[in-house]
Amino acid sequence: MSWLLSILVLILLPLSSTSSLTADLFEKWCKQHGKTYASDQEKLHRLRVFEDNHAYVTHHNNLADSSYTLSLNAFADLTHNEFKASRFGLSASANNLTKITRGSAVQGSSSVNDVPSSLDWRKSGAVTPVKDQGNCGACWSFSATGAIEGINKIVTGSIISLSEQELVDCDRSYDSGCGGGLMDYAFQFVVNNNGIDTEEDYPYHGGGKSCNRNKLKRCVVTIDGYVDVPESDEKQLLQAVVTQPVSVGICGSERAFQLYSKGIFTGPCSTSLDHAVLIVGYDSKDGLDYWILKNSWGTSWGMNGYIYMQRNSGNSEGICGINMLASYPTKSSPNPPPPPSPGPTKCDILTSCSGGETCCCARRFLGICFSWKCCELNSAVCCKDHHHCCPHDYPICDTERNLCLKRTGNGTIVKELGKKGSFGKFGGWTPLLEHWIM
Repeated sequence: MSWLLSILVLILLPLSSTSSLTADLFEKWCKQHGKTYASDQEKLHRLRVFEDNHAYVTHHNNLADSSYTLSLNAFADLTHNEFKASRFGLSASANNLTKITRGSAVQGSSSVNDVPSSLDWRKSGAVTPVKDQGNCGACWSFSATGAIEGINKIVTGSIISLSEQELVDCDRSYDSGCGGGLMDYAFQFVVNNNGIDTEEDYPYHGGGKSCNRNKLKRCVVTIDGYVDVPESDEKQLLQAVVTQPVSVGICGSERAFQLYSKGIFTGPCSTSLDHAVLIVGYDSKDGLDYWILKNSWGTSWGMNGYIYMQRNSGNSEGICGINMLASYPTKSSPNPPPPPSPGPTKCDILTSCSGGETCCCARRFLGICFSWKCCELNSAVCCKDHHHCCPHDYPICDTERNLCLKRTGNGTIVKELGKKGSFGKFGGWTPLLEHWIM
């Protein structure tokens, strides 16, 4: 019985220091954010981290003079060091930047008095929905595509969500995928490549893989070049934002930034740049001027993925260094005509599937496939039961439970079969998914 007593002591002693209220709050938080853990020990550790973050949030929100509030968001089970290690990817060279091919300097500007008192590019349809970079330091790619999406809408009238994954996989001359990068290098890559593919065609999966050369050739949106806003010149930055959304580097690794909920963020934070975001507008409230920033941490962070950050702070570098590294793409020419629809997918010399489908072997002997079926999903994973397929971004087949899975962070995200159906030329594959289970 001594071993049982030891186990009970290990379980009950830590819990005795944790209030029942916080433990109940943690259980509700886990359900809200779909968090599961590999073991009871891991869950207990996360509860302790959650409790510490809860105390930090409570202390801050009780401050009478703060212009912003914090919350127990989706990152509330991470220590500050864990959070910093997983979400930041602005290249270290951003703090001592020598550009290989510097963008054009800002040319001329009108008086600040000539700009509108407030502006929000979301209201003009020039901003795509908030995205989530996951545990990949690719913030630079999301900032860059956001700026290109904005100028493309302004020039052509079309809002097209563009492929961060193409930048992560293929832009390797100076950027390093999930290891970090800079927006200027991404802009130059798009210029050199004569355009960038759409998110729909080259979707984001949160990790670097080999470059898909076929998709690299699908240049849907083009830019002409890019412009660097003079460092620490907030007036010039405001002039730039009046014309289009602007990419900026900031210090996003402060603990308050991790747990930010709403209001105008005023720091404190350093000017050591480690994160990239997109300025999509500006405004003022109660005498406090602020920028409207689009982040790439999903809609569960901040104000549905956005943060207000103080401007005109009196510091030339700006709050969190926001005035130090700003740039935006230029565009005057139309996009190329849309690429032709994909042709048939060849399975072998006698068999093919329709464009956008995946060939999956239904019968194999001595390593040779004698019978093929078609999965309606593009670049799908063919399950070993020879009857199902999963999307490439949910590559783990669980045919017993009709699930497609992928590992992410501390848990597993699931897609489940919602309805059965057959499709394709050869008797049809059944995809294991139809809707989210979160």
